[in-house]
Order: sequence, then C-alpha cells, then structure tokens
Amino acid sequence: MNPTLLFDGAAGWLQEHAVLPALYELGLMRWEEIAFGWTLFAVYGAAQVVVTFAICLPLEWRWPVECWPDKRAVGVDVLYTFISRVGLLPLVTFVLFYQVQVALNGFLTDHGFVPPTLERLFPFLLGRPVLTFLLYVIILDFADYWRHRLSHIFNWWYALHSLHHAQRQMTFWSDDRNHLLDDVIGFVWFLAVALLIGIPPMQFPLLVLLLRLIESLSHANTRISFGRIGERLVVSPRFHRAHHGMLAAGLSSVNYGAVLPWWDMLFGTADFSRAFVATGDPTAEEALATGTYAAQQWGGLRRMLRTLAGRDGAPTSPEGSPS
Repeated sequence: MNPTLLFDGAAGWLQEHAVLPALYELGLMRWEEIAFGWTLFAVYGAAQVVVTFAICLPLEWRWPVECWPDKRAVGVDVLYTFISRVGLLPLVTFVLFYQVQVALNGFLTDHGFVPPTLERLFPFLLGRPVLTFLLYVIILDFADYWRHRLSHIFNWWYALHSLHHAQRQMTFWSDDRNHLLDDVIGFVWFLAVALLIGIPPMQFPLLVLLLRLIESLSHANTRISFGRIGERLVVSPRFHRAHHGMLAAGLSSVNYGAVLPWWDMLFGTADFSRAFVATGDPTAEEALATGTYAAQQWGGLRRMLRTLAGRDGAPTSPEGSPS
C-alpha cells in the first residue's frame, strides 16, 4: 500500500471521528478547512515516534552507555515527546505557520512586494525540488545552531534550557524535554527563518520532523559513533553526548549542532575528542531532573525569574557571557 494513502486515510478517519466533532463542540468550525492539515501531521508525528522507537531502542539495548535500575525520570521524557510531536509540533508547524504565511504573503502582495522564496533568490533551484529541500535543511540547521548557542549564552534563557540538560538519564526520549517557554522561543525562531526563505506550508512540518528524527538519535543512550569522517557529516550520539557531558562536568559547553556538525567546526565549538561521559547539570535543582512534568515546568520558570531578579543561586551561562 502507498504510505501516503495510508497516512491520508488515518488522518481522514481521525478528523471525521475526533477532530471535527471536537471543533463543533468548541465552536471552532472556522478551523475546519485546515483541520485536516493539522490532523495529517499529527499522524506523521505519531508515525515518527514509532520509527524513532524502532531505531533507537534496539541501539540502547545492544550498546548502552549507562544502565539504570530506576527509570522513572525517563517516563516524563516520554510524555514530553508525545505532547510535542503529536500535539504542539503539528499545531505550530502547520496551523500557525500556514496562517502566518498566508497573512504575510497577502500583506506583501497588497503592498506591491513579491513574497520571498529561496527559488527567487537562487533561480537555478527552479525545477530542483530535492536540492531545494536539502538547502532548507541546511539553512534551518544553521539557524538552530545559533538558537541553541544563544540559549547557552544568556543566563535567563539558559535557566529555561537547563531543564533539558538536567536529565541524568539521557535517552532518545530526551530530545523533546524542554520548557514550554523555551519551545515557544524555538518555534518563533524557526517560523521566522522559514517565512524568510519561503518554505511551503506542506513542507515545513516534514522538515521539522526529519530534523527531529536525527536529533532523537543523537540523544540516544548508546555507544554509537559515525567514525572519523561520518561524525563530521552528521551529528552522532557520541558527538552530542559530549555537549551534555561537558555541562555535567562543570565545563564550558561545546557541540551545539543539532543535525550537522559543520557549524561547530566552522565557529570553533566542535570537540570530537570526548568519550561517552555522564550527563546532567549539577547546578539544577533536583525537581528539574526527576520531578513531574508540572514540577519541571514550574522549576524552570522559577529559575528564570530568579535569574532575571539577580538572586543568589541563579545559573551561570555555560559560555560565561553576562545576560
């Protein structure tokens, strides 16, 4: 069976039996036209969770870095993953992106401007959708490198991002372990870049899902290295674990790249020498490491507010820059 037809059928069934009745009950039928798009990408997100599980779990079983007798902290990370990839990610990357892009393009057209696209900037991309898609990946990953790096420079931002680093039992589920405010900043960042280069609404969620799939693998609790050449092409679990491990050791952060290590190599933040070290953030309160979802969200917000107020105990940015 054609996978596209399978996903379309699943999304159609879900929309008919769950989404549309919910919209009707809530008086939100004005969203009916784009409800299928959200539902479709929610199905894609669920499928991606299954694919990630199928790839990463055997690797963690076969070549684990660490083994823990109590894995309750990982259970919270599972919740983060489903909230993000099945709920928030489709909502933001399709519904919100679609609405903003339509409004922006309409505004620009009404005022005599041509909406921006990568193909207009580089005409040789016309008729080359695969090459264009790859350039989208490279540009979004470059933008994410700087978003990630800045989140380690500004104290108030790292106070939120430290929730992600507090996990001492890092697994492939840990990729989506973020504070909601940190996610909002990341979504706005991605939306702005995607609008600037004119990514089509149906491609943007797929791009994000593809990037997230590789990011999940990079967080896996597995002794996997891509070798001397491979690790300089794509971020591996070994390369990214060094990023989490440096903070656990109280050292300055390295290896910010999410999918491509090229930006770390270019801007002098790459470290290929680190082995598979322990993860965590010793400056974070215990609730950020092992608390419930609500406790972690409240702890991250409280830490940010304390940082902004300049109180004792506020985190210091891993790169040592003043906030």
